[in-house]
Amino acid sequence: MDWNHYRFRALWPLPAPPAAVFEVLEQPEDYPRWWRQVREVTRLDDTTGVIRIRSVLPYDLTFTARETRRDPAAGVLEIAMTGDLDGWARWTVTPLRSGSLARYDQVVNVTKPLLRRFAVPGRPVFRANHALMMRSGRRGLLRHLEAV
Repeated sequence: MDWNHYRFRALWPLPAPPAAVFEVLEQPEDYPRWWRQVREVTRLDDTTGVIRIRSVLPYDLTFTARETRRDPAAGVLEIAMTGDLDGWARWTVTPLRSGSLARYDQVVNVTKPLLRRFAVPGRPVFRANHALMMRSGRRGLLRHLEAV
């Protein structure tokens, strides 16, 4: 087993239509406004930016995100990630009852030396840290969608 390899999935049922959710998710430079763990997004060009995140644990992760797919008809946004995390992440937004479901999938390898050093004993804590970040992100997105 590669202790530095992670697969994550989060399912966010939301009371807003898929198009409204997609419109918010396709603007990563605005994530820090509603998702407090996304500390900074710096656009480099139309499809690339540097993102800095920090959840509960006292470390930042910084990576370059490059858009690899933007398909509003299918509700798919996908990025390739390089830096402290190497891999990919994808949002898929679909209808769910009177709202939508935002599904987040991520497959990454951790490259940050500190996290690699604590890969085995830290793995359950790192996974919990990610889960807390995702839960907070959903709450922030709910508040943001209500305000729009």
